[in-house]
This record gives sequence, structure tokens and C-alpha cells, in this order.
Amino acid sequence: MRGCEHLVSSQVLQKTIDELRAITRIDLCVLSLEGQKVASTFSEEGFEPEYVREFVKSADSQVLQAYLFFKIYDDQNVEYVLVTSGGSEDAYMIGKIAVCEIQNLIVAYKERLDKNNFIQNLLLDNLLLVDIYNRAKKLRIDTEARRVVFIVETKYEKDNSAMETIKSLYASKPKDYITAIDEKNIIIVKEIKEADTYEELDHVAKTLVDMLNVEAMSQVRVSYGNIIHEIKDVSRSYKEAKMALEVGKIFY
Repeated sequence: MRGCEHLVSSQVLQKTIDELRAITRIDLCVLSLEGQKVASTFSEEGFEPEYVREFVKSADSQVLQAYLFFKIYDDQNVEYVLVTSGGSEDAYMIGKIAVCEIQNLIVAYKERLDKNNFIQNLLLDNLLLVDIYNRAKKLRIDTEARRVVFIVETKYEKDNSAMETIKSLYASKPKDYITAIDEKNIIIVKEIKEADTYEELDHVAKTLVDMLNVEAMSQVRVSYGNIIHEIKDVSRSYKEAKMALEVGKIFY
């Protein structure tokens, strides 16, 4: 997979190198393969694109005047170039740490993207039964958990504040998946406890409505499907939630 600039945002890269700079006092800069700044703690204007392109074809690290250059890989491909100021041993070590951290970020973001893609295909019934179980195993997603699908319908298309609020609400719950298939519906595939009843699900739905009205200033409607026990039935719970949303519109 190429083009990780779209995977790991420049804001995330900036935050990463800002934190390293605050601890180490070594300036860092992340460049694209064309020599453009993606994130930087440098005040300098930039680096010669021609030199950056040449460096990409050469060794894994190089010294140029007062700077150290490193390659950042995604699998076998160079994705970024990292530059540290100062040719000292400290600068070299911090450069290696920054490279390691950014490469880990790329891996984490790719895994998240793969899981999101799998959940979307699962909801839309796009996978063969054998593929569902093979991909779930590969992505380390439990195939026999108790789950339910919630749909949060927003009043306006692409309601980013609603999506961000929901993501922050479920950030500490790695077994719950939040995705979107169309412009107005945010979907939560939620893992629930053995003891959870439909009353609890009702409470979750009401909490979502209240929170989004207050925090994201979003007018939303929330529905959910039946509880399922196998991953292959996620699409069924999704269809039931969609039906509940449609029926709800008739009555309200």
C-alpha cells in the first residue's frame, strides 16, 4: 500500500515530532519523497528536493552538513524522509527513535484501515462466509462475541463533529467499531456483555442522542438491531437497525 500521507495525517506526525522535540531538544523534520515538508520543528525554509530524491535512492542514513537524513519505511517501500539537526550521537539516536515511532504509526493506521474496510464489507454483505472467518482471524477480531449494530442518523450530511464525538466516546473500547457507509449514517458495531439486555441497549441509544445533542450540537436519531452471537450475522443486525430507523420515521 502506497501513499501513507493519507493514512497518517500531517497533524499526527507533527504532534509526534513536537513531543520528541520537547523531550530531547533535537529538531526534527518529516519530508515527502519529493522534499516537501510534511511536519517540522525547524525554522529553516526547507531542503533541496534534488538532494532528498537522491538520498531516497541511496543508503538508509546520511550526513549532510549539520543534518542527519533517515529513511522511513512502510514494508519495503520508503514513505518519508526524516531529518534531524546536529550530527551528534544524540541526534542520530533520536533520529532512529523517531523513525521507529513513525513506522509503528504507519502499521497501526494501516491495521485500523483494514479493520474499517472489513467491517464495512461485513455490514454490506459483500463477503463470502469463508472470507469473513479468514479475515476476522487475520485481523484478530473475535468471531463469536455478542454484538449489536447501532445506526446514528445525523440531520446533515458528513456531520464530522458527531463522528468525532462518537469516536472519542468509544476510544477506550477497541472491540467496538465505528464506521460510515453513506453521508448521513454513522454505524457502531458494539460488543456487549453476556448480561446486557435490550433495556441496556435502549439506555445506550438514549445516551448517544443526549450526548450528540449537547456536545456535537447535532440532531440525531438512533436505532439498533437485534443482538447477534456470530460475526457473520452483523449484516442482519444492521438491516434490522435500518428497518427500525425507517419504521421510526413513519411513527414520528
